Amino acid sequence: MKFAILSRNPKLYSTRRLVEAGQVRGHEVKVVDPLRCYMNITAHHPSIHYRGERLEGFDAVIPRIGASITFYGTAVVRQFEMMGVFSANESVAIARARDKLRSLQLLSRAGIGLPVTGFAHSPDDIEDLMAMVGGAPVVIKLLEGTQGIGVVLAESKQAGESVIQAFMGLKANILVQEYIKEAGGADIRCFVIGEKVVATMMRQGKEGDFRSNLHRGGKAQLIRITPEERSTAVRAAKTMGLNVCGVDLLRSNHGPVVMEVNSSPGLEGIEAATGKDIAGLIIEFLEKNARPNRTRTRGQG
Repeated sequence: MKFAILSRNPKLYSTRRLVEAGQVRGHEVKVVDPLRCYMNITAHHPSIHYRGERLEGFDAVIPRIGASITFYGTAVVRQFEMMGVFSANESVAIARARDKLRSLQLLSRAGIGLPVTGFAHSPDDIEDLMAMVGGAPVVIKLLEGTQGIGVVLAESKQAGESVIQAFMGLKANILVQEYIKEAGGADIRCFVIGEKVVATMMRQGKEGDFRSNLHRGGKAQLIRITPEERSTAVRAAKTMGLNVCGVDLLRSNHGPVVMEVNSSPGLEGIEAATGKDIAGLIIEFLEKNARPNRTRTRGQG
């Protein structure tokens, strides 16, 4: 089979591992920078060109679209879908997962456990907004933030109001969430492939930091999850429409709550913590599922 990995950097661990896993299984794998793709949008023969050549003959694409290029990256994935190429994650699902507010609303509608979350536009509503999520301490998040950037823990009512006012003054969209103190600065990353949790790890934030992101100095270790946590992760991935994703859970006093569903989860931390060949499992999923014109949305939406 012939696969394209949409990645801006072929040297990244996740990209290299996917290339290796595909080649080991005898497939042809090409790394394609999505920002260097340009598209011919026509009714009968849509096409994608890259560095002066037409991209064709691919059985599947694996999108590794960074948050900063979501708009153009998903347009490239959508063009592949219009050409009948199977995508590990569909363009609509990637866009859905990248919009944190939309994600939470969809998960809420599906009855999946979430931290109590508030969203407002007017600075006049800050006091009631904080009360709505249980009062201080609260977690304040930029909607566009990734890898723990733009996430603040406000430990007092005054601090929370000041941070929210500052973000609103910058015209930034934010979420205000209850702080799950009992999680102790740790979360659980469930790696889901094809509606099955294939690997799990617990990420613990460094001392003094409530954020557990590995990019922020957190540490990961192997963990066994409960049937309820497994079911929550699978339901969250299905609600987002993602075939391959990382679902981040917190253990709260009222059961597992979903913090985020990541459409381009990194492989390095989870492979190191679990010893599993996650890249190989992704390639196996494509081997079983990649068929022409099998995309559910066919580039729509």
